[in-house]
Amino acid sequence: MRKKRSIFRKRPRQLGGKNIGKLALWGVAALFTLGAYFLYDLPDIDKVKPLDTKPSITILANDGTLIARYGGLQGAVLGMKDLPQTLIEAVLSVEDRRFYSHFGIDPLGLARAMWTNLRAGRWVQGGSTITQQLAKNLFLTSDKTIRRKVQEALMAFEIEHKFTKNEILTAYLNRVYFGAGAYGVDAAAKTYFSKPASQLTLWESAVLAGLLKAPSRFSPATNPELAQRRAEVVIEAMKDAGYLDAKTTAREIRKIKAHMSGPATAGDFNRYFSDWVVDQIGSFISATDGDIVVMTTLDPQLQRLAEEKQKALFSKIKPQDQVSQAALVTEDLNGAILAMIGGVDYRASQFNRALQAERQPGSAFKPFVYLAAIENGASPDDLIEDAPIKAGDYRPDNYDDKYFGEVTLTQALAKSLNTATIRLLQQTGIESLIDVAERMGFSGTLKPELASGLGTDEVTLLELTNAYAMIANGGYTVWPYAVLSVRDGQGQLLYQRTELEHPRAFSGHDIEKLDDMLVQVIEEGTGTAAQLSHGHVAGKTGTTQNYRDAWFLGYTDNLATGVWMGNDDATPMVRITGSKYPAQLWRDYMNEAIDVTVPEFTPESSAPDNGEFSGMLERWSSAGPGKASEAETPDYNR
Repeated sequence: MRKKRSIFRKRPRQLGGKNIGKLALWGVAALFTLGAYFLYDLPDIDKVKPLDTKPSITILANDGTLIARYGGLQGAVLGMKDLPQTLIEAVLSVEDRRFYSHFGIDPLGLARAMWTNLRAGRWVQGGSTITQQLAKNLFLTSDKTIRRKVQEALMAFEIEHKFTKNEILTAYLNRVYFGAGAYGVDAAAKTYFSKPASQLTLWESAVLAGLLKAPSRFSPATNPELAQRRAEVVIEAMKDAGYLDAKTTAREIRKIKAHMSGPATAGDFNRYFSDWVVDQIGSFISATDGDIVVMTTLDPQLQRLAEEKQKALFSKIKPQDQVSQAALVTEDLNGAILAMIGGVDYRASQFNRALQAERQPGSAFKPFVYLAAIENGASPDDLIEDAPIKAGDYRPDNYDDKYFGEVTLTQALAKSLNTATIRLLQQTGIESLIDVAERMGFSGTLKPELASGLGTDEVTLLELTNAYAMIANGGYTVWPYAVLSVRDGQGQLLYQRTELEHPRAFSGHDIEKLDDMLVQVIEEGTGTAAQLSHGHVAGKTGTTQNYRDAWFLGYTDNLATGVWMGNDDATPMVRITGSKYPAQLWRDYMNEAIDVTVPEFTPESSAPDNGEFSGMLERWSSAGPGKASEAETPDYNR
């Protein structure tokens, strides 16, 4: 039998006064605990977090272009009156349009950012104001936690209470990071535009303002295309904010496209060279705790060209060829290193294959056998037999086991004949080859055996390229170098390279004969793939046993360039010889490099910049009084 439901409902229990009081007490306790959690280690606003920067080492190319910086650079601290109004407007347009109206936190901007992130399903936009960003930079870490965000907001309130809007904005612009080791807008202006921030134009201001979102991603030095698009966004934002009219907007966008359309001025490949330079600095100057600026021999035009040609070639190399690495060095005939690539991916491996990898040069070493023979009275037209040969247990053979009988020395070198070369070395004597190698500057000692004539002793690409530069300059000794001058943070000269005498190591007449023979290598021998459209061209291919290394070394009237390809673990490539990819890369690169004007390096002159620091700005930008002189830096990109 179903039980009848009562038509009466029970009255719910009502909270009594005691229960309400308990809840209130618990609520107060929770708020107190939460407040203590956020406040217990809140930094003192008078104790600014110092910039985590080591003394900077700025590496410049031979035209003053920035190619790398180690450590951080701070420029002069500038007040609002020192900064272009357009720079301030550009920053406000993309970073915090309501900066002058909010109280440290922008509820509208925060709500908009949250809505954008919800729609995207991921974190794509931040809602921090300039005051919050300053609070983070001055006092907090970059941890993305709720606790840090709450502390950031609390610090922003306090900063807004203690300082004026102009003081806050000026401190932000003097402290914020712009990439490439540049802290503050003045260092950024000098880094990217070779001028102080007070001289920035409208479009340049837009480029710097665009960097604040992601300094590495939008760097005009490494990603000019992205930097251009980002700067255009900033200009449009300035128009939307009411700072620019349509006509000015269109004009400035045209300027951005005109100035930012060129190739990157610096990239990861530059780091192979700059790492080498940094390793050498200790031999030029004594230890210093201050910033230094190093002017080098690197030629940006040649470096970019080498990088472009190497990337283009590797995009065509097939995986089945099993070629994973390459290196390239270009040297002028006085020893200045103008371009250097130490591998195919600096981020993946900082090992510099142009300097640190010791590999067998193979047939690229043969010219020194022929030079030794010429010094001992041989002539390029002399005949030598190319046929199977046996010297004890040593039985060298020719590539593909082809033999040509009686040939001239010129033909033997042009066709890179192993057995003819060994016969010539037997006649000349291994001691003569060792003597030639020593005068060519090879650091290792050749083994006193016939196999050394076929390049079985290990050398570096830089050593081999330098030796070919000596052939190109007529037989005068050269030493590879990269550093032109070193200055301190105030522009004072610490080191200046002086031109060394180049003693003659070989007879000009003998070198001329060898040069004629190496020209034939290009015209009708193994190096035909390296033929250029014009000019004097000479060189030699090199391939080691089982195709572990492939080389091409060559020179023109003003440049010597070496190319190596292979694998770091010395595993064989698949029938890749020096006459294939190395010769192709050398040709593609040198076809354009041959017309580049090689600079003549002369002592530079520059004067240090002077800056003024005062009050709160000095403390916030330099992290304490008494550090003004350390923060000053010269206008080093002259």
